[in-house]
Amino acid sequence: MNRPHFTLETDARGVARLTLDRPERHNVLAGATCDALAAAAGRINADAAIRVVVLGGNGASFCAGGDLDWMRAQVAADGAGRRVEARRLADMLAALNTLEKPLIGRVHGAAYGGGVGLMAVCDATVVAEGARFGLTETRLGLIPATIAPYVIARMGEGPARSVFFSGGVFDAGEALRLHLATRVVAAADLDAAVEAEIAPYLAAAPAAVAAAKCLARSLGPRIDASVIEASIDRLVATWETPEAAEGIAAFLERRPASWML
Repeated sequence: MNRPHFTLETDARGVARLTLDRPERHNVLAGATCDALAAAAGRINADAAIRVVVLGGNGASFCAGGDLDWMRAQVAADGAGRRVEARRLADMLAALNTLEKPLIGRVHGAAYGGGVGLMAVCDATVVAEGARFGLTETRLGLIPATIAPYVIARMGEGPARSVFFSGGVFDAGEALRLHLATRVVAAADLDAAVEAEIAPYLAAAPAAVAAAKCLARSLGPRIDASVIEASIDRLVATWETPEAAEGIAAFLERRPASWML
């Protein structure tokens, strides 16, 4: 991977647009992109001119999750290598979750796996009608591990159980019911709806917004270093299983996995 596969642009109002830019692969995530996104979060925090951030995706999809070639490499790696790669994903999610600026998701097309995780770390998420979602890791013999703290915090354990391990795909209406989406609008109205989410922040005091966001996080479910480390442990352990090897191979070879009926 020779480039970070996203763009970061800021307009005169201080609205930054962080846009995943790997449209030919539906904006899938791999280690180097995770590193670059975490670094971008640091630059955003350090830039006093940025008031609000919009996270979106270029092309047909928001984010189709993890790059399966990258994940297959983890199945073949040793334990230390797997842990390094799992931490890259976990660190990126933590950096975006603790971003000091408001983070608004602009979601269209599809969000699977890690794409759902990215939605869960947003403060508000505007979704286009017709978008599809899924925590599809179990279809691959994996689990939604490093995204789990944020997905459960967003949905609540009870509602999350209906989608967290079934691998089923659901629509925008269900995403709204699960609190994964803040608003669902016609695709043609997506940008206008995002602008409506941006507007209040441009009238609010930036330091107060940052402090209020930090307070909200501190009062919500605990997502500290020990929770994040436990999620890394779970992902590393799952990458080591025969089911992961079979599930990823089956997907890449375009055949049913051995457990499919």
